[in-house]
Amino acid sequence: MTSVEPPEHVRATFGLREVTPVSLGDWDGGWRLGDVVLSPVADHARAAWSAKVRENLSVDGLRLARPVRATDGRYVVSGWRADTFLQGTAEPRHDEVVSVSLRLHQATANLERPRFLVQPPVAPWVDVDVFVAADRAAWEAVPLRTLRGGGSPTPTSPDGQRSMELIGQLATLRKPVQTPAQLVHGDLFGTVLFDGPYTPGLSDITPYWRPAPWAAGVAVVDALAWGGADDGLMERWSDLPEWPQMLLRAVMFRLAVHALHPRSTPQAFPGLSRTADMVRLTL
Repeated sequence: MTSVEPPEHVRATFGLREVTPVSLGDWDGGWRLGDVVLSPVADHARAAWSAKVRENLSVDGLRLARPVRATDGRYVVSGWRADTFLQGTAEPRHDEVVSVSLRLHQATANLERPRFLVQPPVAPWVDVDVFVAADRAAWEAVPLRTLRGGGSPTPTSPDGQRSMELIGQLATLRKPVQTPAQLVHGDLFGTVLFDGPYTPGLSDITPYWRPAPWAAGVAVVDALAWGGADDGLMERWSDLPEWPQMLLRAVMFRLAVHALHPRSTPQAFPGLSRTADMVRLTL
């Protein structure tokens, strides 16, 4: 993912007037300026929340990108945020990503639920609304109820329609879970950065209010569907609380994202469908 170069007034407000931006091709479209990364912000409230949390959060065995405040103290300026640059790239070290998830969510267990996580998606939909609706589709008593009431676009592609059908089928396999919800990072796949043998880093936190094993489940589903993970990955973490049910909701969530997101491609569906079949076998 790339973005337009950060405007000069944004660079100046973050104290980066004399530094030439270099596109990173990741970091959510971020641009490196020396030891700082400027990234476009999809949602102001979430970006400011993530920055505030990462400013002081301490996680064993994890480097966190710390926010860089603007000269006037703001975390977000004209749709851009600034963070310290972390050396490293996303790599297919999937078990280590799950391990990061467990350590991270021990550290976030006492964080309060942000108000924006309670708000439903509203028309006209943007990216954030897609993920909110997809998350709710995996957990609400009547699957996809939020979609019907929120003015969401109806999937028209064959793979989008098939995703919706799979969500309905998988929903019948859900059972109540007892693991408490907490603040979790629901997009670990791709945001954990590795630099050889050094401590892994984390570039951002995308907040959800769900059980911690669910976030690990999303990372596993992503790794199996698109990351080339071996089939044993799912079994290796089977001692996590209510693991089959967490995987079930994780794959429903990703299927809903695939069905609803305007940039989804048909090539992404076969991996998701195969992973859904693997999850069924755990139930």
